Amino acid sequence: METFEEHYDSMCAAIARRMPTADMELIDKAVRYADEKHKSQKRKDGSPYIIHPLAVAEIVVEMGLDMDAILGALLHDCIEDTDASHEEIEKLFGSTVAELVEGVTKLTRANFSSTEEAQMENLRKMFMAMSKDIRVVLIKIADRLHNMRTMQYQSPEKQIIKCRETMDVYAPLAHRLGMQKIKWELEDTSLRYLAPKEYTQITNYLQKHHEKDEAFMQSIQFKITDRLNAMGIQNTTYGRIKHVYSIYRKMLAQDKTIDQLYDIYAFRVIVNSIPDCYNVLGHIHDLFNLVPGRFKDYISTPKPNMYQSLHTTVIGSEGIPFEVQIRTWDMHETAEYGIAAHWKYKQGTGSGSEKDFEWVRRLLESQQDADAEEYVQSLKIDMFDDEVFVFTPKGRIVSLPSGSTPIDFAYAIHSGVGNSMIGAKVNNRIANIDTPLKNGDIVEVITSKTAKGPSRDWLNICKSNQARTKIKQWFKKEKREENIVHGKSSFESEMKRMGLPMTALADEELAPHLLKKLSFDSWDDMYAAIGYGGLTAVKAVGRIRDDISRAVKAQTAEKSVSPLRLNPDSDAARQNRHAVNGVIVEDIDSCMIKFAKCCTPVPGDSIVGFITKGFGVSIHRADCPNAQNREDPRQAARWVRVRWASAEEQPFETTLELDCLTRDGLVLDVATVLTTARVRVKEMSAKDLPDGRSTFLLRFEVKNVAELDNIRNRLLNIRDVVGSRRGQN
Repeated sequence: METFEEHYDSMCAAIARRMPTADMELIDKAVRYADEKHKSQKRKDGSPYIIHPLAVAEIVVEMGLDMDAILGALLHDCIEDTDASHEEIEKLFGSTVAELVEGVTKLTRANFSSTEEAQMENLRKMFMAMSKDIRVVLIKIADRLHNMRTMQYQSPEKQIIKCRETMDVYAPLAHRLGMQKIKWELEDTSLRYLAPKEYTQITNYLQKHHEKDEAFMQSIQFKITDRLNAMGIQNTTYGRIKHVYSIYRKMLAQDKTIDQLYDIYAFRVIVNSIPDCYNVLGHIHDLFNLVPGRFKDYISTPKPNMYQSLHTTVIGSEGIPFEVQIRTWDMHETAEYGIAAHWKYKQGTGSGSEKDFEWVRRLLESQQDADAEEYVQSLKIDMFDDEVFVFTPKGRIVSLPSGSTPIDFAYAIHSGVGNSMIGAKVNNRIANIDTPLKNGDIVEVITSKTAKGPSRDWLNICKSNQARTKIKQWFKKEKREENIVHGKSSFESEMKRMGLPMTALADEELAPHLLKKLSFDSWDDMYAAIGYGGLTAVKAVGRIRDDISRAVKAQTAEKSVSPLRLNPDSDAARQNRHAVNGVIVEDIDSCMIKFAKCCTPVPGDSIVGFITKGFGVSIHRADCPNAQNREDPRQAARWVRVRWASAEEQPFETTLELDCLTRDGLVLDVATVLTTARVRVKEMSAKDLPDGRSTFLLRFEVKNVAELDNIRNRLLNIRDVVGSRRGQN
């Protein structure tokens, strides 16, 4: 079991090594504060919870971040998991630290209706945080890294969920931020749980061939260092086996077993200057045979994450290919920790190149009008796939997702360029607008003032989410009437395919509910969204299909219903009625039943039924204010006789409001009564009033009104509970 002392000493050693001028008194204060707040909590392995913040802080130190980031790492779980507040942390450690802790907390909290929506919202929050202060996300990555290091203590189900999330979001994000060392560890650890058989196969193979691999790498390292030393080039050269996940991907891509792979070796040469990098490259190509098409110059053309190196693949005398990476020490630091390696802070605020975070702003912009599922999927292309680097005719470098076309290039330059595009040239030759671009291509967009705007077909051609979003925005703004016609046609076709009537959309009671569920103010707005591609007809119909089906059934039943004022059936017929949810509706053999939220009736209450348009029969207490208009000629026909089915013993949900005098311990007293009564509580909330009073809203299940009255009387016997009433749900 890990101990506090081990982690504390390790963190202090890292601080002394990376930040010798750090304020250790302030760090000790943060450690003591976090330890006190987390004192009742344990890790899954039984160790004190404080070990986790200490480990996260050490990772942040190794990233090379500042004091505020270290303090934020030590305190990152305090607001989420303890009674610590933003105000308290701000008072003790400053506003910047409090904002960092709050930012990390917000990235953790999510409650959404679907996995896609949850992912989209969490990613949105992450990018918003990145645009304000990159340290928030760096702390979150450090948090995830330590959690992955202790993943063995989680349940198998939790392991799978967390590892998939890590592979989908955190490892690619680390890559996008240039943090290769962390990315590799996240990938390898995730693979261990997601594909344990393959992971074990690869690690066992590497262990078995360790001595052979070491001998090969030493021989290559000696040849390189011997040549460079002889030429007077100061260097640090070493070899390594590519990480496990990289080997796993090669096995899948090449459909080979591990013993059939040869290019699993990589060598790194670190020198003092850029001229030395190119000088070393010449010597490497002189010593070994170059593999054509495998040379990449990321020094003259850095990756968007600021990664710089020369990459070349060569073959030694043994016939084994291997990669050589050549870089300076500054480049090496950036390659290991990416943005974190050189992000500077002045008075607690981040300052860096605007260009470095251009991609963050593009991702934020692309969220507009995005369907959750579509956004998450396209994001993986924009953010996580390999890039292709192309040039404008004036030599400006443009980074695009792999597989991008001239359309993506045009919208990456400017939305106006994309909207007026009529053609393109690639390497000074006319090219189709769906031509996949390659590294080094020179792309020229041909525009026209008379262009009619993008085509809908472009949505199927472009690769980047940025281009797709801007095309949709153009159609949304410029072609609303056309979008409505196009969208309505698609929607009607899908409704017909599903066997649903379009007349349901005109129902004055049902329509508002359907529009609310679709998040639109009018049907034209929805048709327009389908028309410009913000929503598909299949998804729109899918969201409201069940509601329309229920409405059709209810309307069918309504046509055969006798009103309340008509004579009831004979006793024999009434006894043959089927109960639904514990209620029998006179004159209707079977229909949907719902209990009105305005009065929450339970067995024993006198009840009446109201036929709704779309949701069956709504059951009200007879004394409900909403049931007092039963004699209104406009609605009389929709009120029906209902009764409780005497044989039913199922629980019914009801609500109760308590009027109380505010005092300490009252919540506990109320909870104790409900617990001893053995009722299932669905909700309990309290609200303090300005006059020293408070109200409790209780929502729970009972079998009948007698049980409700018993619980009500017991609650009224509590000191300072002065009144009660059947509440609004």
